[in-house]
Amino acid sequence: MRFLLLLASVTIAQALVHVPLIRSKSLRRTLQEHGRLGEVLSQDIYSKYAPEDQEAVTEPLVNYMDNEYFGLISIGSPPQDFSVVFDTGSANLWVPSVSCSSMACSNHHRFNPRLSSTFQSTDETVSISYGTGSMKGVLAYDNVQVGSLVVTKQGLIISETESFFLYYSHFDGILGLGYPILSVSGTAPVFDNMWSEGLIPEDIFSVYLSREKSSVVVFGGVDDSLYSGSLHWVPVTHERFWQITINSVTLNGQVLACADGCQAIVDTGTSVIAGHPEAIRRIQEAIGAKADIYGLYHVTCDHVSSLPDMTITINGMTYSVPAAAYINQFSGSCSSGFQNTSGPWILGDIFIREYFVAFDRSSNRVGFAQAVKS
Repeated sequence: MRFLLLLASVTIAQALVHVPLIRSKSLRRTLQEHGRLGEVLSQDIYSKYAPEDQEAVTEPLVNYMDNEYFGLISIGSPPQDFSVVFDTGSANLWVPSVSCSSMACSNHHRFNPRLSSTFQSTDETVSISYGTGSMKGVLAYDNVQVGSLVVTKQGLIISETESFFLYYSHFDGILGLGYPILSVSGTAPVFDNMWSEGLIPEDIFSVYLSREKSSVVVFGGVDDSLYSGSLHWVPVTHERFWQITINSVTLNGQVLACADGCQAIVDTGTSVIAGHPEAIRRIQEAIGAKADIYGLYHVTCDHVSSLPDMTITINGMTYSVPAAAYINQFSGSCSSGFQNTSGPWILGDIFIREYFVAFDRSSNRVGFAQAVKS
């Protein structure tokens, strides 16, 4: 789907580093330990009516090693729980099916259509390819609960085959938050149906990703306690992805990319900042990053504190990304968070951890503000 990298939490080279890790706690257990499970599951799955005084709904996210952020949703009647990445770089909802024969499905929760009284199947087969994985499944419809919101007859794909790479993911599926035109199946995304069914007060959602604090997606508004200052709005240039214009990318006062402007996608489903190969080469060189045998770029950990901030100028505003954000430190190794892409630039989680982001469908714009750190 789209251009090479779009979900890509990590590259295959990075996966080789992370494969030996023990699977993280289940999302249900993590939420329970933090006292949040009751908050998420307290609403009646069968309720189809929005409250008279609508409020934005906050969906908590689990951060897995700064590479994957995922939250809990439920599908069917009675509900079956799944952890999903809320991905602004795609537009479909899919989860594994009990019919999936791939090894990638063997260690994830799988949806059983026979257990849901509201499930409706179709004969349509759908395939989706991401930068580091792919799946193929059947289009179906069922009720989907996100937080306290229940979307009825939501189009979703239940996978029958998945690429082996997804075996190593710590989420079960993907919930796309891109524009409807991105939907491979032609069905409306979950967020569009939240709005069309009158479940949320505003046609807007926002994302707060953090290393230390609880990360969230807010459906129907913004939470101004999660950012400082004001939101600075940027127009969407192409209503497919959440695509905007970057004015320049600067390091040590030198413009290394986008001197004449370039297009970029704000993508919660990508962990890195990705750009055109020649520009990324200049950036790697500027920070002293060297490639290993897998093509992953490393820097000396002792040098991280002396590396300069990257400055990304968007719509005339400057956004600084410190080295502590763009260098990934893991088990005594420090790797660059910059990677190549052949399409538009991607502002992934490295950038979003620094800046609270609001996605406004009513005005087709993206808002940025300094994320609260503590």
